[in-house]
Amino acid sequence: MEHAVVWLRRDLRLDDQPALRAALDAGQVPIPLYIHAPHEEGRWAPGAASNAWLHRSLQALGDDLHARGSALLIRRGDSAQVLEEVIAASGARSVYWTRKYEPATQPRDARIKRTLRERGIEAESFNGALLFEPWALATKQGGPYKVFTPFWRSALAQWQLPAPWRAPARLPKPPALDGEALDALGLAPTRDWDEGFWAQWQPGEAGAHEMLEAFIDGALHGYRQQRDQPDRIGTSRLSPHLHFGEIAPWRICAELAQHPRAATAADVEGYIRELGWREFAYHLLHHFPHTVSRNLDSRFDQFPWAARDATSLRAWRRGRTGIPIVDAGMRELWHTGFMHNRVRMIVASLLTKHLRQHWGLGARWFWDTLVDADLANNTLGWQWVAGTGADAAPYFRVFNPVTQAKRFDPQARYITRWVPELAALPVAQRFAPWEHPQALADHAPDYPRTPIIDLAEGREAALAAYAKMRAAN
Repeated sequence: MEHAVVWLRRDLRLDDQPALRAALDAGQVPIPLYIHAPHEEGRWAPGAASNAWLHRSLQALGDDLHARGSALLIRRGDSAQVLEEVIAASGARSVYWTRKYEPATQPRDARIKRTLRERGIEAESFNGALLFEPWALATKQGGPYKVFTPFWRSALAQWQLPAPWRAPARLPKPPALDGEALDALGLAPTRDWDEGFWAQWQPGEAGAHEMLEAFIDGALHGYRQQRDQPDRIGTSRLSPHLHFGEIAPWRICAELAQHPRAATAADVEGYIRELGWREFAYHLLHHFPHTVSRNLDSRFDQFPWAARDATSLRAWRRGRTGIPIVDAGMRELWHTGFMHNRVRMIVASLLTKHLRQHWGLGARWFWDTLVDADLANNTLGWQWVAGTGADAAPYFRVFNPVTQAKRFDPQARYITRWVPELAALPVAQRFAPWEHPQALADHAPDYPRTPIIDLAEGREAALAAYAKMRAAN
């Protein structure tokens, strides 16, 4: 039988795996290959939290392949060179992979496909990550969308998803080739700073399916009302599994549609709409690749951001701003590699508006600390909050973190979990403890006495800066 290289990247699953299926449908023996090449990711090589997840995801995938009679071949180096070496060693006549959409990797993949085909090697790529590929939807004028609602309306009008596909219980045994040990890649932390992650997460395909089951049985019921409440598990928590390709988005949609315990149609539609924002993020990244570091709205090129403030940045990163909902979010992030989406918006608003620090500083911190750090979603999220991106929240909409906390964490349960030093204060005082200095001194002496910025003054300064930008444009 002929051999085919199945080049795995961020599609670390066997079910709904188009590259693997292509090899099997062609009657070829798949050679599952992971190439470790972070240097080819440009300025956005995966961060520390992503690498910690990747280590465990590759381990899980290797175990799944082994259980089916196959094996995961791990190499590192330049992707094109490693592919050539594996082709030469195995005699493979085909290479299959699923597409990536980042600005640094798309040109690389195109060059590799062109070079392989010129050598007579079959080279095919597939969609393995999205409901709609970034170029599949266009405005009536043929251009990209910049507003979510018409984008999603167009997507729903063209809704036609692949049928789910289960990988066979047994796979052909690939040829024995020399590879790297997973530990040799140095992905896992040398110190156990990620220890708190794994009580929350199970990387790998099995973990993704378990998380989906838990979501359908639990948080999906009442999703539209509860997804903004950080004190409970009210969201799917599937984002890291989607990022690493441990589950296909069309599998999620199929399970939601067919599961006998599925919630109301409104809850299902509400969640699928959130998947639509992920699609929108990739649409924007493809059409506007410069937005990973530059404003989509060019008016903000004239915005008077404050000078980088190392002291405020350090307090923000460590969860020591003196603003409990913000500190709770940043501590949750550090301990679990995750942060509730509503709280992400609150902490980002404080950084970009009250402190007027450039959104890129926050995007970089999230990139290094989130297990679901995804270039498209991270870019969209930060530019949306900062007011500089597509369909963005207006810059003059400045989240008040105290008001947000009272609305979405009314019993301060989320705050108390991650800022336990405030537990001795009455609930009503945990949202803005600086307003109760004696109680704060008596019951939480180690918590900051005052916020790093006066919220009213920060808001006024942000609005003044926005007015200055508008006048300049």
